Amino acid sequence: MRVLFLTVSTGNGHIRAAEAVKECVERRFRNSRTLIIDTLKYASPLADRLIAGGYLLTVKGIPQVYGKLYKMAEVDEKLTNFCKAFNSLFSGKLCSIIEDFHPSVIVCTHTVPLHMLSHLKRKGVVNVPVMAIVTDYTNHLFWKLDNIDAFIVAHECIKQDMVNMGVDRNSIYAYGIPVSKSFLQRKDRKKTLKELKLKDKLTALLMGGSLGLGEVPRIFQSVLSCKRDLQVIAIAGNNERLKKDLEAYALNSGKEARIFGYTDRVADFMDASDFIITKPGGMTISEALVKGLPLFIMSPIPGQEEKNARFLINCGAAAHISPGDSMDSILCQVVDNPLRMKHMKEMARYIARPNAAEDITDLLERLSGAGQRASSPLRVSAGSFPFL
Repeated sequence: MRVLFLTVSTGNGHIRAAEAVKECVERRFRNSRTLIIDTLKYASPLADRLIAGGYLLTVKGIPQVYGKLYKMAEVDEKLTNFCKAFNSLFSGKLCSIIEDFHPSVIVCTHTVPLHMLSHLKRKGVVNVPVMAIVTDYTNHLFWKLDNIDAFIVAHECIKQDMVNMGVDRNSIYAYGIPVSKSFLQRKDRKKTLKELKLKDKLTALLMGGSLGLGEVPRIFQSVLSCKRDLQVIAIAGNNERLKKDLEAYALNSGKEARIFGYTDRVADFMDASDFIITKPGGMTISEALVKGLPLFIMSPIPGQEEKNARFLINCGAAAHISPGDSMDSILCQVVDNPLRMKHMKEMARYIARPNAAEDITDLLERLSGAGQRASSPLRVSAGSFPFL
């Protein structure tokens, strides 16, 4: 089996989803070949700066503008179709890597490469199955494509939303968002706390995603000033300025705190924690659900993260921290209520899809069989179309 993963680095979640499936494919099929491509960087550095760079600048600086554009595209099919057409302009750039790698199946974890592949399939250029993995707990018109072989979604309700939108029910699989195997293994809490040089007491994990966005500084200071006896693990992601600020806040707080930048030990930190305070990025909350952690949602980016937060709260797996809320009050309402905490943990495990990567790999094997029967992944040579 040869699996080509196409993603985009708008945050880290789309890449982590690809890595989780790649990990599973390589573990189960020793002779398989896999490759992850950052699609926009590969196809066009200019497009990468324009699309991925523009997205990051907008969500960091003017998130409300992004939210308005997202909501407009939810209901305005003309706007959505324009975005799809714009993305398809770069589709010809993918033909060389498809021809060289010769995949038996292609997996897209972002809508941009999916729009490119949809265009190539519609034009009769690509000759292999294409799978889409939706990395949020919501649906959008961007996923309304009728020539994609499989859509992986996080929950049955999202599958029904896609069916209502017009996507073929038989192409949608509610397998969940795939997470790395490290999140499926439960480590001893006391041992992990000892490794981190923390005490065996109420422990909060605070995360702002790979970009370290949101109200992390305010929440961190609020946790440190709590009257109750607790400790905190804070992850600043790639935001070095945030990491330094948090270290300064913790210095004379009198509370136990550990601050980390980008780290590959998130699964361990979740094992050491009693609850997580986080932005509701699709991958982070999927990992927390698999770990059975109660979620406290802060600072959702307008758009898909607001939808993620609403899903979690409606399901009973999360509580919301609004701007200005006192952490003492929030913890009193939730953590001091054993029934509420028990219910949040149970709902987290109920919603979680720990077997997502395995189920997706099973489906890839079936799709790959069809792809391997094709003599070539392309119907014409890559050199025949500099653009389409």
